[in-house]
Amino acid sequence: MKKFKFNIRGNEYNVEIVNIEDDIAEIEVNGSTYQVEVVKTIKEVKTPKLMRPQIVPSGGSDSAKTSKPSEKKGVGFVKAPLPGTILEVKVKVGDVVKIGDNLLIMEAMKMENDIRSDKSGKVSVIKVNNGDSVLEGDVLVEIGE
Repeated sequence: MKKFKFNIRGNEYNVEIVNIEDDIAEIEVNGSTYQVEVVKTIKEVKTPKLMRPQIVPSGGSDSAKTSKPSEKKGVGFVKAPLPGTILEVKVKVGDVVKIGDNLLIMEAMKMENDIRSDKSGKVSVIKVNNGDSVLEGDVLVEIGE
């Protein structure tokens, strides 16, 4: 297996490790074979801790991108819940919608998602077209009174 040369108090020793099984090693020292017990010390492996820098929001605003379903909806912004692609816009400017009406279909995470109105009113602005890519929190449709 492995060969070593030791010099102990001026005497030279040629040592070859022939075989190791469990805690018994067969070694050859200057042509003589010995069986010795190996004392193994288990070294504790230290796993380094990953230190990541703190992430600072880049949008200039630390407000939530989407509102909670229980909150009052304000002016009536319908926002993208996930990043994705607009497949089909189902309404036009001027259409009157009720809560739960399907406004558009968006593909996100390889699934088609119906984006529904969370406010009743008239569609005042449609900010996306078919095929547009959107990010989470982007305003898709504005619904006025």
